[in-house]
Amino acid sequence: MSKGGGTARPRIGLRAVVILVLLLAAALGTAGWGLVSRRNALKTVTRETDELAVVTVSVTRPERGKADQSITLPGTIQPFTDAAIYARTNGYLRKRYADLGSRVKRGQLLAEIDTPEIDQQLQQSRADLVTAEANAKLAKTTAERYQDLIKSESVSRQDLDNAVGGFEARTAEVLSAKANVSRLQQLQGFSRIYAPFDGVITARNTDIGALIDSGNGAKELFHVAATDRMRVFVSVPQVYSQSARTGLDATVTLREFPGRTFTGKIARTAEAIDVTSRTLLTEVDVDNPKGELLPGAYAEVRIQLPPGASSFRLPVNTLVFRAEGMQVATVQGGHVVMQAVTLGRDFGTTVEVVSGLTGNEQVVINPPDALLAGQAVRVAAPGDNGAQP
Repeated sequence: MSKGGGTARPRIGLRAVVILVLLLAAALGTAGWGLVSRRNALKTVTRETDELAVVTVSVTRPERGKADQSITLPGTIQPFTDAAIYARTNGYLRKRYADLGSRVKRGQLLAEIDTPEIDQQLQQSRADLVTAEANAKLAKTTAERYQDLIKSESVSRQDLDNAVGGFEARTAEVLSAKANVSRLQQLQGFSRIYAPFDGVITARNTDIGALIDSGNGAKELFHVAATDRMRVFVSVPQVYSQSARTGLDATVTLREFPGRTFTGKIARTAEAIDVTSRTLLTEVDVDNPKGELLPGAYAEVRIQLPPGASSFRLPVNTLVFRAEGMQVATVQGGHVVMQAVTLGRDFGTTVEVVSGLTGNEQVVINPPDALLAGQAVRVAAPGDNGAQP
């Protein structure tokens, strides 16, 4: 029995060792499987995090504008020739031959001024001229007489010189009196006011009996404007300043003439950009034989641009307003590139880009505020609405 019992104990110990080894192996396998699962899960989370870190954006391409383009700008109609009429003499308005809206011809009499003071001064100056001429005549006779007497030495050389000098002084007084008479005659002639050119009276600021002053406080009497040909002044934005060339065709439209256009051409420009508005003052000349265009009226001027002035159009939600200026975000090689652009006209939902684009860019739509240059992005597939705003 002791031999048999001695044999049973080692078998039980060996079985326990085997079971222990199996349990240990199972535990190690379970731990290894857990580690592998955690590592795979970490890789998956890392990959998903990296994918979420890349912003998905929707893009569009610039739409090329038409080669034959035009711009429509507000303009102001002004007369081709415009003049304010002032008086050159003092007095009272005696007669008036033109009124507001009167069409006048060059040289037509507009008004007459009663100038009693000038008339009296003119009479006095004429009398002074007669006196000066009489004194000069007497001085001349005396000088000639002294010329004869000097031959016989009846008078001294000093007396002759005095006589000749007196005659010359009297002659100068005559010239002075004549100049004064001429001056007062001209002032008296200013009492009649004439139209300087063919046109229409656009303002009348005086009436019969009104006091007329020609000094510093002079008041405008009439305003005359030539309306057979009109000037339309337009402020062309700086981006189109090189395209606004002399001789380009332009059409003028007014709301009071629906369906009608008035044709003209760019006659001249200021050849300088206004520093306040950054525009180029441009003048379009338009014929107005029937007088339909009125000075001071608002008009819309459509200028036909030359064929070389091409541009692009972009949606307004692609623009980025930053301290560096107007920009758009483009995608190149999976990364963001910020490009500066110059805008032209605003069409509401789209804007015109006149410089900064080549037409091949992928422009980001609704770019996030945090979008930075060089940032990695993913371009959404066409029709994919999963782009991250």
